[in-house]
Amino acid sequence: MDEKSSRSNSRHHRLFIALLMVLLFGVIMVQYMCSSGAECQTLHVLGSWIGSSSTSQSSGNVLQDGVPKDPYIAEDRALVRFIPRFNFSKTDLYRGIDFNIKGDDVIVFLHIQKTGGTTFGRHLVRNIQLERPCECHAGQKKCTCYRPGKKETWLFSRFSTGWSCGLHADWTELTNCVPTRMDSRDAPKILPRRNYYYITILRDPVSRFLSEWRHVQRGATWKASLHVCDGRSPTLSELPSCYSGDDWSGCTLQEFMDCPYNLANNRQTRMLADLSLVGCYNVSAMSEDYRWGVLLESAKRNLRSMAFFGLTEYQRKTQYLFERTFNLEFIAPFTQLNGTRASNVEVPAETQHRIRLLNQWDVELYEYARDLFLQRFQVARQQERRQAREKRMQERRRLRGRLAVKQGLLLKPTVTTNQASDHYLQKEEKQKGKTAADTEGLLPSWWELEENETIEDYLDNVEQW
Repeated sequence: MDEKSSRSNSRHHRLFIALLMVLLFGVIMVQYMCSSGAECQTLHVLGSWIGSSSTSQSSGNVLQDGVPKDPYIAEDRALVRFIPRFNFSKTDLYRGIDFNIKGDDVIVFLHIQKTGGTTFGRHLVRNIQLERPCECHAGQKKCTCYRPGKKETWLFSRFSTGWSCGLHADWTELTNCVPTRMDSRDAPKILPRRNYYYITILRDPVSRFLSEWRHVQRGATWKASLHVCDGRSPTLSELPSCYSGDDWSGCTLQEFMDCPYNLANNRQTRMLADLSLVGCYNVSAMSEDYRWGVLLESAKRNLRSMAFFGLTEYQRKTQYLFERTFNLEFIAPFTQLNGTRASNVEVPAETQHRIRLLNQWDVELYEYARDLFLQRFQVARQQERRQAREKRMQERRRLRGRLAVKQGLLLKPTVTTNQASDHYLQKEEKQKGKTAADTEGLLPSWWELEENETIEDYLDNVEQW
């Protein structure tokens, strides 16, 4: 009976493995044949769940060399390695704003179309831990974001002050309009000296362009935009319209690309640059290439000087950098939504190439911004690691001192005292739910100890977290 039972169990085991393999093969084939259709969404979720489960089981939540998993690794479809292309100064990379929400500081959100700015704008008014949270009511688009103890806003954005400087106002408009608007809104007897901290979100130019086309195709227009520069809006001859009638609904992608006046082209560069440097919307003052070259350098300069900018493709890193920059924390984590209307558009390679040519200045700006963004992220992570190490060292010194006093030892600790205090510290950290084991190890002689004291620091420097 035992032999028969054993053979039966073995057959059942083989049958189970065969069925599991068939199931996995079927899911893979369905994902391959139905890459983006909505009708296959459940199967995609199942496939991703199986994949993630097998990955987590095989890895055991630990990376190589015993380094614990980091929530930012392999996030946002990041490359395995990030190699910086541009050299930035310490001022460009080390971002830390002493934001005084109880004083007169103001965050100004420059909202570029189709970059995920609506989602980020909602995070600002609904998802930040504040002493006095924004008051948001159902059915109302705007929230009231007052400072603690004052009837004065700390946030200038679509969801707090509305389009006060015009629909999707750009850098040129905001820097001239915001101070005046803020002073007129609050109307104090003595006008305060405010610090204005500008922030924005950028997106891959091809995806952003396709997303704007789909939005316009559904009937959206930017006719309410003012485009004020040097105190006036452009004339019709300076800024002709791409479409006649109420809107441009139903336009094809070809029509959208063919319009020479389409402001969707290189929108991010233009909206981040100081347009007064090139005569605003008067394109006859200089050659097109020279004009765009000036605008690109201006956009890069303004981007570097901004308090913060994020990237649509890196949601969790965007959240992390914002929190580190302003010393504010979000209640719920950001989520990476890779499935958008633009991503579901079937676009031939030659069409994508033409879109990149139409947005060549945005492409260059985005590559520059992405490099700066990831370098800032690495620097912020290194600072966080260094601060954590310093805190652990201070805690060890404190515990050693306490232990020495208790045992009546000399102030200079012995080896035995050090070992005892280390053990005590590890026990205390475990009780707090923290990892006590350090990943420090021997380092080669060529290593810069100040920057790479641990394996974690090395990964911070060479990996794209």
